[in-house]
Amino acid sequence: MRCLIVDDSASFRDAACRMLARGGIDVVASATNSSEAVRLCRELQPDVVLVDVMLGRESGFDLALRLQSSELPRRPAVVLVSTYAEQDLAEMIETSPAVGFLPKFALSVAAIEDLVATALPGR
Repeated sequence: MRCLIVDDSASFRDAACRMLARGGIDVVASATNSSEAVRLCRELQPDVVLVDVMLGRESGFDLALRLQSSELPRRPAVVLVSTYAEQDLAEMIETSPAVGFLPKFALSVAAIEDLVATALPGR
């Protein structure tokens, strides 16, 4: 599985990259904002994109929508991540095109694979 990480925190991007790589996920790149994320998705065509719900002044929910409605060669599965509790974001998560949500403390290869497999069988 090829992954793009989108988060404005360099420490989270680095930690997530190392953890996912150890678990066998190929982290192809990381981005700090929406325009960079869309450009990298167009160029690298990742299978999954981890998107922080708060990207500085940008919204990860808006990016999730953009990644599913834009004219990318291949639409990736989007997994939203945050330090906020899921119940605090439940309504926005439910209306999002993302395949799911993971709290940052619960991020793991197995959790990502489960969300993608459940939402997109055969992928």
